[in-house]
Amino acid sequence: MGKKLTVYMIDGTEYGPRFSEIGNWVGKAVYSPRAAINKIINRDEFNNPGIYCLKGDPTDEAFNERIYIGEAENIKVRLKQHLSDPNKDFKEIIFFISKDELLTKTQIRYLESRMVEIAINAKTAQIDNGNSPNLPTLHEADISDMEYFLEQIKLILPVMGFNFLISSTLSNIKEKATENEISVHITYFIKTKSYNATMQETDQGYIVLKNSEAKKQLSQSCTITYRNMRRKLLETNILIEKGGHLVFAEDAVFNSPSAASNMVLGRNSNGFTEWVREDGRTFKEIQEEMNRINT
Repeated sequence: MGKKLTVYMIDGTEYGPRFSEIGNWVGKAVYSPRAAINKIINRDEFNNPGIYCLKGDPTDEAFNERIYIGEAENIKVRLKQHLSDPNKDFKEIIFFISKDELLTKTQIRYLESRMVEIAINAKTAQIDNGNSPNLPTLHEADISDMEYFLEQIKLILPVMGFNFLISSTLSNIKEKATENEISVHITYFIKTKSYNATMQETDQGYIVLKNSEAKKQLSQSCTITYRNMRRKLLETNILIEKGGHLVFAEDAVFNSPSAASNMVLGRNSNGFTEWVREDGRTFKEIQEEMNRINT
């Protein structure tokens, strides 16, 4: 079932501050580049309790985002503290409040703890929070409400350019979905005798399965993008050393078949021809056949 997402650009510019709301949800997202915060900081929304995320440039080039997650009983007061703190060198902020103003201190602490936990486990961004804060005690009904609130946050964040809760591995995706809900379209194998690797094409992306093997060294021809991708996989222990090669310790999600084949083969490659079915047909041939069927 679809959802209606409303985005209101406060100053009428595509890169300026904006609000975002989902139909029939009591929450509200407020986004702003750092340079535009002073234009809107006196709005009523900033006087509410809420959960916030600061986004800056990573110090580790293996990641695209550096994120700090926090909570506050008054967003304006906390934000002013961060603006004057040289250790909080962020470029963008997004925070979430309740339109009915009923979020309690315990509830926002719960959201903070869960978001930090998910962000660390996602292994997608550089997270400044060292560890997840302890979950506060909530009644069962409140936990259900906050988990629903969190699901809406997870929908809005990528739309606003924050991708840190999108998992690099399949384990967190499976946490909220049954095997039937994770639709596997076709399974492929890498076209080489040197390494045993399996990839599944799914609705979530291209999944290189756990225990797949990969070349230990990258070739000199690999671009900086793929070198950073490999370093990220190693630093987050998605790829681990085993003998003379590497092994995927978890199911890893990639956004293209070529990215997946590059990480397995250790060189620039065309995933459309490197991944094959058991009958020898390539990814490209399967896609062409499906396109003919759907024409």
